Amino acid sequence: MFENNSILLDELDFRIISILFEDARKSFREIASQLDVAPGTVYNRINKMSECGIIKGYVPLLDYQKMGYGFSALIFMQIEGEHLVEVEEQLTKLKEVLAVYDITGEFDVVIISRFKNIAYMNSFIKKTLKNPYIKRTVTNVILNVVKEDHRIRILQE
Repeated sequence: MFENNSILLDELDFRIISILFEDARKSFREIASQLDVAPGTVYNRINKMSECGIIKGYVPLLDYQKMGYGFSALIFMQIEGEHLVEVEEQLTKLKEVLAVYDITGEFDVVIISRFKNIAYMNSFIKKTLKNPYIKRTVTNVILNVVKEDHRIRILQE
């Protein structure tokens, strides 16, 4: 069993999560059948993991290229120290931003963003740099996506 805040996760929880990773649209009954347990057990486990914040939601895996958002970038930022959290909160509200991370090293923050084209990215960066607390940015354009899957394979120790 593994403890996460106030919930203990056991092997069954991890097996349920693994199935949801593969297809989050599966019904409780389908998951239960696959695991040879009662549908109520699956419902209760998923509900418990949702209530405590382990399961935050269900989203489709998209092909951004096919949707016209094939231009991605990592944008590293140096931020005025006392305004770090404030700037991060502002960045999270921008529709182009998929992820915001605190990082170590020369930069304070890195964001992952998607754009329709280079002109749109250029405009985004210039608009972002108008924030007086962003001291410097370095943008790395992603040329080729070799692997992109935000689902981790759950490792049980």
